[in-house]
Amino acid sequence: MTALAIPTIETKRLILRGPTPQDYPDFKATFTSYRARFMGGPLNAYESWMLYAAEIGHWNIRGYGMWMIHDKITDETYGMAGGWMPAKWPEREIAWVIWPDAAGRGIALEATHAARCHFYRESGWETAVSYIDPKNLASIRLAERLGATKDKSAATIDGNDAVYRHPTPAQLDGTQLQHGIEMEISHYADPKFKPKGWAID
Repeated sequence: MTALAIPTIETKRLILRGPTPQDYPDFKATFTSYRARFMGGPLNAYESWMLYAAEIGHWNIRGYGMWMIHDKITDETYGMAGGWMPAKWPEREIAWVIWPDAAGRGIALEATHAARCHFYRESGWETAVSYIDPKNLASIRLAERLGATKDKSAATIDGNDAVYRHPTPAQLDGTQLQHGIEMEISHYADPKFKPKGWAID
């Protein structure tokens, strides 16, 4: 079986690449910590390993998946963002996770916006959702900053998650929403920008 060639995405500050075995330690550190409480964790070492193996395998099974977020200059990893649809997921999801030390710098916004644009422009997606724990206020705030709105009519995973529907390509391309997202990203890229009272990610 030939491994899928995973595309690389570059933004102003970041490079999104497919997950590799070398990236696992940072993934494990996050998913075995309290940070993972809204993502089914904290996990034990075995569960963390199995989930990371699924992240890699998802690309070959679905043809898309989660990218590892790297700093464009230092190559440090900051988290993951991309598409996710394991068994029993009602729809394709736009998902993200940021390592604790990388929070508060707009990295999730920048990476997730880039991933969504890729799926819309290169993969032909017309819609996507994010399944979020209702107590995960930081992720809800990020979904809203991306223009997603709560879709009460959409099927949930297990009845305990909130479904946020992302704007369609037509609702996003060239609109004030898209310009606002890109303006916020440019603010975070400015080393003099010191946001106060903003969402965690």
